[in-house]
Amino acid sequence: MSAGWLGWALSCRFLMPRVSSPVRSVAPFSRTRVAVAAVLFFASFSSLSTHAQTAGGRQLAEIVVTGSRAEASVDQLAADVTVIDTKKIERAVGSSLPELLQREAGLQMSSNGGLGKETSVFTRGTESRHTILLVDGVRYGSATSGGPSWSNIPLASIERIEVIKGPASSLYGSDAVGGVVQIFTKKGVGDKPFNPYASVTLGSDHFAQAAAGLSGSQQGWNYSLNAQRTTEHGFSSTNPKVPYGNFNPDRDPFRQSSLNASLGYEINPNWRVDGSVLYSEGVNHFDDGPGVDTRSALRSQVSTASVTGRILPDWKSKFTISHSRDESNAIASAQSYNLPGLFATTQRQYQWQNDIATPVGLVVAGLERLEQEVKSSTKYSVTERTVNSGFVGLTGEKAGHSWQANLRRDDNSQFGSKNTWGVGYGLQLSSQWRMHASHGTSFVAPTFNQLYWPDYGSPDLKPEQGRNTDVGVTWSEGGHSVKLVRFDNRIRGYIANTTKPENIPRSRIKGWTLGYSGQFMGWTLRADYDQLDPRNSLTGTLLPRRARHVTRLSADKDWGGWTFGASAQSVGKRYDDVKNTPEKLLGQYTTVDLYASYRLDKDWTLSARVSNLTDKDYTTAYGYNTRGRAGYLTLQWQPR
Repeated sequence: MSAGWLGWALSCRFLMPRVSSPVRSVAPFSRTRVAVAAVLFFASFSSLSTHAQTAGGRQLAEIVVTGSRAEASVDQLAADVTVIDTKKIERAVGSSLPELLQREAGLQMSSNGGLGKETSVFTRGTESRHTILLVDGVRYGSATSGGPSWSNIPLASIERIEVIKGPASSLYGSDAVGGVVQIFTKKGVGDKPFNPYASVTLGSDHFAQAAAGLSGSQQGWNYSLNAQRTTEHGFSSTNPKVPYGNFNPDRDPFRQSSLNASLGYEINPNWRVDGSVLYSEGVNHFDDGPGVDTRSALRSQVSTASVTGRILPDWKSKFTISHSRDESNAIASAQSYNLPGLFATTQRQYQWQNDIATPVGLVVAGLERLEQEVKSSTKYSVTERTVNSGFVGLTGEKAGHSWQANLRRDDNSQFGSKNTWGVGYGLQLSSQWRMHASHGTSFVAPTFNQLYWPDYGSPDLKPEQGRNTDVGVTWSEGGHSVKLVRFDNRIRGYIANTTKPENIPRSRIKGWTLGYSGQFMGWTLRADYDQLDPRNSLTGTLLPRRARHVTRLSADKDWGGWTFGASAQSVGKRYDDVKNTPEKLLGQYTTVDLYASYRLDKDWTLSARVSNLTDKDYTTAYGYNTRGRAGYLTLQWQPR
């Protein structure tokens, strides 16, 4: 079988007619079976192809920091970690951060329209508020809604993303029931004092984006400065099914400007200081009733300053002060209820972390303080809370065995002390086979909205408490890898948003992920399949907006000055309400994206992307539209 045959097959499969009704779409599981079969097929021929690439053996494990709070190889960690690199980010031009994340195994999203609109990200089927968003190690998001402001982070400022799937409260505290997404912004690297770049993108719905920046390092200094401007006329976010009669058939545009800067200095080989800031502001339009177009001014800021040094040869210490603010201020162009509306969260964080090398592994220990303050046009009876924390962890590896253990205590000014822990073990069975298992606990403090929203909040809510088990096995040979992970997350006191928020006895989210990645005849191939069962254990109903089955396929190839690829995603049916009523059933859909770039010379690159190639009509939230077929053209300049 040749790579050319594979490309022809993908093209034939993806060029299908538009399906107008998502509910009547063909069930995904003929496609799912094909995708799973493809995984097994790739695995079967990989042993043949690896002899043409390597003589066998393991690939070098990627180094990550989010899974243990310190640099560690993926093989040392019991957690399921995904890395999204610069290439993937650049190829997602025209997309939001959640749209990029949903292309990764274990992640789903729902959106109330296009760019800038309210969006949820579900990590392994947990709520959006169950995932912590970190920007360069700084907690970011809203304490009123509880969820991160995913759409306020521009892709042009991001260098790399790491995702932990599974509980991480023992590492990062409250909210990490589902996992952690950490964004690393662009920094000055290399040995050149001046590295400029610039890009311009034009696309569908009058999309326009300009980005420019420069970075460098010299004589102990390193710096970076990046700016971006994005505008889009958009499309109508709502349709006649939208709740509360909010349908308004106009375009709902979005514009955003952002600035990302960093500066660091190496005082001597053992000590350095660093500082960074990410600022973005924009205006988002959304519908608030017939003839009512609401404008919401969005502002986000994350800043941090740190000192890192080596106290002893085996002891590194880091002290960090950070500040983040997330703000939304809505102003209606016509008379509207509940507006104007200001919601702002300020978070101040102080961290002292110590990394100590010992004979049994790396010990990570430290102290944290988090101060949260909310300001809103809605009057809350309580507007502040603090969390003081201490944590310790151990990560080690020897003779094919790897281990990880974490313990954390959080003292919340509203809910008292909470202890969380996690343990994991990995075993390299052979040069091709590795297994891992982990078990951990987590908790989530209720949000200010859930507690204190007038006529809605429930001040007596208790924190949610989770307990999760992961078991996985990985086969690797040469440039190929197949991974199977089974997880079971049980949450006591799950907060359900019905008439009023209430703690229900329990919910259970279980499932598994099967994935393949590898190289064959110059092609980079990936396939993965998620099976998910997210249920309210009290009623037996499925949690809303989460599909039970998701399949993803992608293929990319470099050929001379060209890079091109295709990806597809098939998402199964899911309900949009807690009662699982038939009229709120969202249909299955499959979308296809194409990408190509050509290096004009050593400094200039021209790229093109087509999203939703078949112009599939589908929804991820009842009453809200999604983008149809869209195209984007990017010209990038980056001197080599």
